[in-house]
Amino acid sequence: MDEAEFDRFADEYYQQHVASIRLSGEAPEFFHRYKVEDVAATLRGAGTTPLRILDFGAGVGNSLGAMTEAFPTSEIVLLDPSARSLEVARARHPGKAHFQHFDGGQIPFEDGAFDLVFAACVFHHIPSSFHVPLLKEIRRVMKRGASIFVFEHNPVNPLTRKAVRDCPFDENAVLISAGTMKARLRDAGLPDCSVAYRIFFPGFLSALRALEPMLRGVPLGAQYYVHAIKRDG
Repeated sequence: MDEAEFDRFADEYYQQHVASIRLSGEAPEFFHRYKVEDVAATLRGAGTTPLRILDFGAGVGNSLGAMTEAFPTSEIVLLDPSARSLEVARARHPGKAHFQHFDGGQIPFEDGAFDLVFAACVFHHIPSSFHVPLLKEIRRVMKRGASIFVFEHNPVNPLTRKAVRDCPFDENAVLISAGTMKARLRDAGLPDCSVAYRIFFPGFLSALRALEPMLRGVPLGAQYYVHAIKRDG
């Protein structure tokens, strides 16, 4: 994980994101919010509320506003290898979370520290050889019964591929299929996992989004998430 690369884009990430997703008809906030809302809905359905949340690869804190609304009583930690990104996040959301720099390898928290780990479009920036070791490290800091949600771009979707091509921040990104991401979670010791596909309709067809719950098993959405639960200690 190249800290300098992430630092370079920290101050201009929002504008680059806006430009790259213009065909979606949505602002970046739509994508940040739906992810958190999906996580919150899943946990509500399971009757759980996380006490401590790790936003892994949190960058400039794009998910934090929605996260504090969805989980107002939770302690939230934003973890990122880019010190500059965390400075931007802290300035945007003063006092809303703990902002923790790390070396891109070892997470500086004790075993079983978190009830929920959230990773929003992070792993396509990380070389594939680091995925399983990092997921094992994430598993280490998860409590028994904790959840991890890994959101990623779906490489099968042509508009997603275009958005990634058009975004300078994604110039070195390597998209990951849902099946591959699921297999890497299993290899990291998190075999209890499932996949859901998301965002099938652009903004001008937003009236059709009520159909999305019926489409989550269809591997054509613009993004997907893998949800895994740590069952053992």
